[in-house]
Amino acid sequence: MTLTQRQRDLLSLLNSQGRVLVADMVQRFETTPQTIRKDLRQLEQMGRAVRFHGGAVRAPGQDYIRYEHRKLVAARQKARIGATIAQLIPDNATVFINVGTTTEEAAMALGQHSGLRVICDNVNVANNLRAMAGVQVLIAGGGVRDSDGAIVGEQAVSFIRQFRVDYALIGAAAIAPNGDLLDHDLREAQVAAAIMETARHVILGVDQTKFGQSAPVFVGRVSQVHTLVSDGTPPDAIRAICEDSDVAIKLA
Repeated sequence: MTLTQRQRDLLSLLNSQGRVLVADMVQRFETTPQTIRKDLRQLEQMGRAVRFHGGAVRAPGQDYIRYEHRKLVAARQKARIGATIAQLIPDNATVFINVGTTTEEAAMALGQHSGLRVICDNVNVANNLRAMAGVQVLIAGGGVRDSDGAIVGEQAVSFIRQFRVDYALIGAAAIAPNGDLLDHDLREAQVAAAIMETARHVILGVDQTKFGQSAPVFVGRVSQVHTLVSDGTPPDAIRAICEDSDVAIKLA
C-alpha cells in the first residue's frame, strides 16, 4: 500500500511521539479532520497504528521488547514482588490478575492459598493456575494476542465489567513522574483500566525500572491504587502522591 507524503509524515510523528491527536494534525497539515481520520484508518489497516476516539497511538510491537525478553528484565526483583503481592491476598478471596511479567510472578506464588477464585486475561496464566488445587479459574473472552497470550478487545472489557472482585493485581509498562500509569498497547490499557474499576482493592506491582519511564497510552493514576509493591523505594514525587492518596507502599 503506497503512502502519500502526508501519511509518511504522519507515521513519522506517530513513531517518534507515540501518539497523535486528530485536532493537532489538522492544524499541522492544514487539512480536514475527515482527511486525517482517513489517513489514520489506512495506517491502522497496515498494522502501524491503533486508533482511538480523537487520535491514534503507535501499534504495539513497533519498539517495545518482546514479552519473553521482558520476563528476563529484573527477573529476581519481579519474583520478590510477586511473592510479596501473594502474601497480601487472603484465602477465599476473589482476585483479578492482569497480564504482565510481574503479575505473572504473583500468580505463580498463589499455590499455597485455598478457596481463591481468580479471573485473568491471559491464557498462559490461566493454564498455570488451573493446576493449583486451591484456585478456581475464570478467563476473559476475546482475541488472544500472539506475543504473550493476553486476551484483549471489547469482548474482554465487557466480560471484566460484569465482576466486582476483592483484589485486582496490575502492573504498568511505565510510571511517569506525575503518577500516570502508562502502557504501549491501547487494547491492553483498556483492559487494565476496566480491571481497576472492578476491584475493592487494587495492588500495583512494579520494579524500579518502571519509575520515570514513558509510554504512549494512559491507563490510570497511582492515586487510584490502594497498595504499591516494588523492589525499592519509589521516587520522592511518587511517594508524595502515595502519601496524599493513602496508597500503602510495600517493599519486596
